[in-house]
Amino acid sequence: MIGRLQLCGASSDLDDILVPEAGSRAPAFCGHSVVWPWLQEHINRPGLEVLEIGSRLVVARALWKEYLPDVQYTGFDYLPGPNMDVVGDAHRLSQYLPGRQFDFVFSCAVFEHLVCPWLVVEEISKVLRPGGKAFIETHFSFSEHEAPWHFFQFNSRALEQLFHPRLGFRVIDSGLSSPIVGRFAKGSQGYLLDQPVNNLYGYSEIVVEKVGPADPAFSWRDVAQDLAATSSYPPPVASVSDTQ
Repeated sequence: MIGRLQLCGASSDLDDILVPEAGSRAPAFCGHSVVWPWLQEHINRPGLEVLEIGSRLVVARALWKEYLPDVQYTGFDYLPGPNMDVVGDAHRLSQYLPGRQFDFVFSCAVFEHLVCPWLVVEEISKVLRPGGKAFIETHFSFSEHEAPWHFFQFNSRALEQLFHPRLGFRVIDSGLSSPIVGRFAKGSQGYLLDQPVNNLYGYSEIVVEKVGPADPAFSWRDVAQDLAATSSYPPPVASVSDTQ
């Protein structure tokens, strides 16, 4: 126990100093694990068509069986295994599910392993019926895993840009959960050594609704221009030399 404390430290109220935005960045209801009661209340309906992307059981149990027992479930994954129905590449999702439309699509700890996650979002738009919802949980700050196919980390703002309005989506909830306390370790450059790393979170989540068809003229090359029309990059902070 002492060795673990020396290595990792122990959680305390001092953690709030290193994660000061934890309250404001947390999602309203779709945080890690706590989203399932919300899904049970709003999604668990007899006959509802539900698709899970990345359904193969790796380390966790199939939570949908506990919280969504009444739905018509389809499990989709790149590799065969337990708790799946269709084997395929999510970047071409609609090709494996011709004519299928779903009321709810969800994916947990998968988007970090997608080489082109924006293409998978386009595919979700194709298979999600109007009024349908999607829930995505992925990582913002987390250990590399299942390498070499671990490509991205996302904050919630990144997920909001992926589920772009011009693809027919409206964001219902998003945020970051499971705060992490970090520091630069031995082997870092001297000026970084032992310095804290603030505002780290293990998980990034989003819930969206399909409110309309995708714009056929949509291009990912336009996203930066669309973003600049509604927000701006923070202005530079004056340095000491600037004020002298």
